[in-house]
Amino acid sequence: MEQEQELIEKNAHELVIKAGPKGLLQSDLWRGLGMNSREGSRVAVKLERDGLVKRKKELNGGRWTYRLYPNHENGKEEKLEWNTLEHCPCFCCINIKVCGKGQTITPLNCKPLDTWLIEQVNLE
Repeated sequence: MEQEQELIEKNAHELVIKAGPKGLLQSDLWRGLGMNSREGSRVAVKLERDGLVKRKKELNGGRWTYRLYPNHENGKEEKLEWNTLEHCPCFCCINIKVCGKGQTITPLNCKPLDTWLIEQVNLE
C-alpha cells in the first residue's frame, strides 16, 4: 500500500514537472492519475508538504482551484554554484573517509555540517 502511494506521488510529481513553468491545474492532475478530486487533492497537498510543488489558488471557469508548479524556478532545477559550497565543513573534515550511509558518522548527525547549513539559511 505504501509503495503504491509512493508511485502515485512520483507519477504526480512527474506530471507537474512536465507541465513546466505554466503549471498544472489540480483537476488535470487527478484526472491524469485516474483518481477522484478528493484523492487528487490529498496527493497535491502531500507533494506541497514535501516541498516538491507549489500550489497557488486560481479562479478557473468560475471555480476556485489550485495550479501546481514544480518547486523550482521556471520548471528547471536551479544549478548549484560552487561558491555556495564555500566553507562547507565536509571538504576539510578529518572523518570524510568514514562518513556516509551505514557509518557511525553521517551528514545526518554531523554538528559542524548542521551549523554551516543553518548559517547558509540565515544568509539568504
